[in-house]
Amino acid sequence: MKNYLNFETDIKNLESEIEKLKDPYNQDGLSEVDTKKISESQQEIDGKLKEIYSNLDPWQTTLVARHEDRPKAKFFIDNLFDDFIPLSGDRFYGEDKSVLAGFAKFNEKSVLIIGQEKGDSLETRIERNFGMMRPEGYRKTIRLMKLADKFNIPIISFIDTPGAYPGVGAEERGQAEAIAKSIECCMLLSVPTFAIIIGEGGSGGAIALASANKVMMLENAIYSVISPEGCASILWRDPKKMLDAAKAMKLSSKDLLNLKVIDEIISEPVGGAHRDRDLILENVRKSIETNLNEFFNMSRDEIFIHRKNKFLSIGRNKGFVSQLEDLSTLSMKKNKINTFIENFFKSRVNLIVSTAVIILLSYLIFFL
Repeated sequence: MKNYLNFETDIKNLESEIEKLKDPYNQDGLSEVDTKKISESQQEIDGKLKEIYSNLDPWQTTLVARHEDRPKAKFFIDNLFDDFIPLSGDRFYGEDKSVLAGFAKFNEKSVLIIGQEKGDSLETRIERNFGMMRPEGYRKTIRLMKLADKFNIPIISFIDTPGAYPGVGAEERGQAEAIAKSIECCMLLSVPTFAIIIGEGGSGGAIALASANKVMMLENAIYSVISPEGCASILWRDPKKMLDAAKAMKLSSKDLLNLKVIDEIISEPVGGAHRDRDLILENVRKSIETNLNEFFNMSRDEIFIHRKNKFLSIGRNKGFVSQLEDLSTLSMKKNKINTFIENFFKSRVNLIVSTAVIILLSYLIFFL
């Protein structure tokens, strides 16, 4: 049974009509399939889908990104990679089933795959904690990323999470520290890292794995610091203002590409990724191939500097930086007073003299 969003009512009615036309024996007085009418209805559906999906507002985009039938990380892992070997446990606490991680082959080359998995049924969603990772999940990915870095293996992450799990147990086990350590680990790696946002890219739960050389995003995915409902609750004390929040947050792929937060938009089939899974697989495959080839001849130092420059350049105005291409050597300008003080205390003689002066002044103040 297909799931439809609230703005797809016309599509739902037309597709229901087509299903009836394809099975004429369920209708009184009909015994032949009306292929002409089916073809006309299908053309009408295609036209409606193009019209609707070319004018999605940010909140509608959010609903598409959360669609129940949208391809999940496990789908991409199973169909894009060979010989996937899942690895479990953080070696501290336990296993986190909301993230799939392990080594696999892509075009006969070894890669590390990390996928935040929401699940595709009620049972699997509960088991996967709806894609919300706990500290042990981040510690597991840190362990595997360091292993991949040691053996010079590229890392590909599939991001799809509402955010990190906010439960008491997770906080007690160091959720914030685990996310911070994961971001730090991503930034220090010397192998190519790629993050593909396939659905929701929510808060620190996403950025913990999306601090990559290249951040790609499916056309109807979202990437934001908080959910639109959460933002509306904080700013307006009214979660119903999620449309205003979604517009203000610039969470769509087009907005984020303009802001240079992401590097590439992977196009989806008309009507969303769930309508043509073969096509979205091919589009993601081509993107991964292209980006892997781009970094193939780079040295480890060049890969590290590329990632560092990427994040240093986000939000910078060219008017204040003369050479935006290489920001890895940026340092803060110091005023003359601070420079004089630093240079003064670097000299051992000056340090002895200043210490003697302080002692003398203290004696004069307290004993005379």
